[in-house]
Amino acid sequence: MRAFVVEKYKGPLQEADVPEPTVGERDVLLKVQAAGLNVLDEKIRAGEFKLILPYRLPLIAGNDVAGTVIRVGSKVRSFKVGDEVYGRPAQDRIGTFAERIAVAEADLALKPASVSMEEAGSLPLVALTAWQALVERGNVRPGQKVLIHAGAGGVGSIAIQLAKHLGATVATTASASNIDFVRELGADTVVDYRSQDFEQLLSGYDLVLDSLGGKNLEKSLRVLKPGGKAIGIVGPPDPAFAREAGLNPVMRLAVRGLSAGIRRQARNLGVSYEFLFMRASGDQLRQITALIDTGALRPIVGRVFPFDQTVQAVHGLEKGGIRGKAVISIP
Repeated sequence: MRAFVVEKYKGPLQEADVPEPTVGERDVLLKVQAAGLNVLDEKIRAGEFKLILPYRLPLIAGNDVAGTVIRVGSKVRSFKVGDEVYGRPAQDRIGTFAERIAVAEADLALKPASVSMEEAGSLPLVALTAWQALVERGNVRPGQKVLIHAGAGGVGSIAIQLAKHLGATVATTASASNIDFVRELGADTVVDYRSQDFEQLLSGYDLVLDSLGGKNLEKSLRVLKPGGKAIGIVGPPDPAFAREAGLNPVMRLAVRGLSAGIRRQARNLGVSYEFLFMRASGDQLRQITALIDTGALRPIVGRVFPFDQTVQAVHGLEKGGIRGKAVISIP
């Protein structure tokens, strides 16, 4: 079976022949037809998460999948051969840049009927991130004010739509060339991050979804109203994440130190900071599917690459410039 593999951290992504997936009794074997590209893929290859995600190498890359069921485990009840499905494999079972993958039944959902395989393959990681940030963690309600950074990107383009569906007033940051695009997605206020300072223009926000980190996260704390919350998806990780991830005591202490500064700043401002590392969930994907098929959400695919160009596609993530998501397609 052909796949694209990380042989060593910071080394090149390489095409390789790998063994066929092992299918457990609660697993579903998929013929991969589309796999979304995520910044996370490049960060894993570069070893940026190796302390909190200690993968064993070599590792098949890829975190999003859409495809057709070709075999089911003996205890699988939700899917049958021939079903078109999509999902984000659990973090310890990634590997969607391959011709086939075995995924736990609980991590999959039927593909939205109204979209293509490539569109479905673009969705799981970013849609689950947006859902877990805005619905699960943020409890966004009608009338609240939400700031979503990088609105033209993969997470941002879905999060804007979801926040509007939830009844929020939405601000976002984007380049001048993407202002009309993010307004079409539902953004009420758009800040051109190249020529404007969002901290000087925005205030009184209930929630910020930050995908940039660093100084951008620090400034995001200052646009929140008292009691507001900033949710970061690039870090730093916080103690709650360390507990949920089951990290050992030494790593928990290290993680506490990594986020001590930003958590202290948040406390001093009367707001809070949380790190979100999204998790797989077929149940949440089913709710997302309903929103897609009713037209409340639409996937944004900026570019489709053939399977043979996976290496170039992953390396291209660093350059940015693609609206929504890039996707690898296996006809």
